[in-house]
Amino acid sequence: MAASSVPGMNRTDRLYALVEELRAVAPRPRSARQLAARYEVSTRTIERDILALQESGVPIYAEPGRRGGYVIDAARTLPPVNFTAAELVAVAVMLARAGTSPFAAATRSALRKVLAAAPAGQTAAAAELLDRVRLIESPHPGARPAPEGGDRLPPGEASQRAQPGPPARGVPLAIQDAITAGHVLRIDYQDRKDQVTVREVEPVAFAATRAQWYLMGWCRLRDAGRAFRLDRILAAADTGEPAPHRSYADLHVDIPDVLVRQPQLSG
Repeated sequence: MAASSVPGMNRTDRLYALVEELRAVAPRPRSARQLAARYEVSTRTIERDILALQESGVPIYAEPGRRGGYVIDAARTLPPVNFTAAELVAVAVMLARAGTSPFAAATRSALRKVLAAAPAGQTAAAAELLDRVRLIESPHPGARPAPEGGDRLPPGEASQRAQPGPPARGVPLAIQDAITAGHVLRIDYQDRKDQVTVREVEPVAFAATRAQWYLMGWCRLRDAGRAFRLDRILAAADTGEPAPHRSYADLHVDIPDVLVRQPQLSG
């Protein structure tokens, strides 16, 4: 932590900072006097802080001697991990699609641990983004109840196309940002006939089948709800224009509700 941020630091922040300070210099020790000067508190305050950390299970030890001080066992500690809202959503989506995987329970446990440590604001942002994700199940083996890319929203894809590739660089993040901000997207879209059009889309949700991911939104060119396969979006940019609020139901997706699931942060 930078020295400029130290004055006025509250105790909770100082406890975290002490752990990171000791971790950064491990296995070398830091004396109470050095730490007190670093955080502009008394040596007695540092001693109380170190005791509190030790009692909470942090492996900090006192090394005696003229050059001794406090040292942390870095091998037994992990630095704090701050997940972004998108990363929390990614874990929740993976869990929702784990199905009968033998690791589903472990994934659920990991998500609970991450959520327990995440700030409330981060969790709220993740919940808001996750509300814009839909997982579409197949009604029977071999069927794919996905909307056609950019043209209609029927219950199935009849055409057999090549396996989808990864989305163009920057496209998923641009879509995510526009959905979160509630802005209109401008996309370059290549349809099933390989024709490229520029569309302004009011983004509503991400949707996924087992095979492909889609952007669901209101297409201003068609004046209707449309689905755009992510691997066919060649470019995407947030216009900054506020988009009217639309729900998933407003798109009139021709997919039975029983086949559509929303992943949950609770797993």
